Formats: sequence, structure tokens, C-alpha cells
Amino acid sequence: QVQLVESGGGLVQAGGSLRLSCAASGRTGSNYAMGWFRQAPGKEREFVAAISGSGSNLAYADSVKGRFTISRDNAKNTVYLQMNSLKPEDTAVYYCATDRSSYYYTPTMIKEYIYWGQGTQVTVSS
Repeated sequence: QVQLVESGGGLVQAGGSLRLSCAASGRTGSNYAMGWFRQAPGKEREFVAAISGSGSNLAYADSVKGRFTISRDNAKNTVYLQMNSLKPEDTAVYYCATDRSSYYYTPTMIKEYIYWGQGTQVTVSS
């Protein structure tokens, strides 16, 4: 059984940084993509960033390009999201997810992911 556990969320002032982690159990290797999504109150869940199984291909939402960086450590089955220059509009619950099998592809749509974590709250104060 695959489980994803996010950590690293919290309260930060605008302009600050946070690093989210997502540890995957029940899966090993590098043959699956991982992604981050977020959902703000009253809004739909939206794509934030994705990384291919190989780690060589990355994708970002326009709203976070240049501020967020996704990375992965396959030896630890963990994906990270480094978030810099945070803005109040980044406030949301952040979810990590994995797809079925993508070594080079970076899925950006919710329907492409099959396993999801429970989420971690990120709050950015102005």
C-alpha cells in the first residue's frame, strides 16, 4: 500500500521561505513522477510543480516559476518543494501525489495522479 506523508508546512511572513517534504512508503525506485498541488479555501485544487521519475524533467505553474523549486531524492523516496519569496496568495493546503509510472514525463493534471497525501497547511501572512 502506497502512503504519502507531507511535512514542513506552517505560518510564515510574506517574503519568507518554507521547505515541504513528502515521503513515500510502499514505492521504491525512480519510475514514477511526483507532483505538488495546492488548494486554497473556496478554490479548486491546482497544480504547483512536478518532477519526472528520472528527476531530469520539471514543470511549474506560472504563478510559482522562479520562486518554487521541486526536487527529489530517490534513495529516500522523498520529494521536496522549496518555496521562496512567499506571498499571501500562496496560502493553501499543499498536497503531494504520485502517478502510476513516468520516468521522463511530468504530469500536470490531477487525473494523472493516483496516490495522494493528506496535505500540509501553508499560511503566508502579509
